[in-house]
Amino acid sequence: MLRKTLHLALAAAVLTGCATAPKPLNDGELAVPADYKGWPKFLSGVQRPDAKQVREIYMNPVAAGATAAGGFANGSLLVMENYAATEGADGKLVKGNLLRVFVMGKNAGWGQGAAPALRNGNWVYASYLADGTKGPENLDTCRACHLPLAGKDFVHRYDEHFAQKK
Repeated sequence: MLRKTLHLALAAAVLTGCATAPKPLNDGELAVPADYKGWPKFLSGVQRPDAKQVREIYMNPVAAGATAAGGFANGSLLVMENYAATEGADGKLVKGNLLRVFVMGKNAGWGQGAAPALRNGNWVYASYLADGTKGPENLDTCRACHLPLAGKDFVHRYDEHFAQKK
């Protein structure tokens, strides 16, 4: 009986528009999704010799539905793992220890607490150390780095990802 009552209450909330939208977030408020390693890869084994890093980038199912022409829908999440790397015998970087996990999320009204000159649409950013504690980075640095990519929905390697999808 309780189960039926809960289902009816949920149905009534949806039908009357009482379902709540996601709370607007600002930088640093987005958590690392517990299940992200089961998501599709945005890109894998990204070599960054300049930073001596290898990066693994995941996207949630909402982001996986994006198109080059339409960009990423609200609800999109990208998670980037940055690994320390050493040069292998073949000259390619070999992934070592996890250094950081960055999360980038998009939803209506997100990121409005950022300085107007640094707003990246509705994207917000968060940084975590390998042990799960918040990273020390000033997240305005993320915004400044992504800002020139307005025509690519503020996402690095946008073209590379969509070329790979074809």
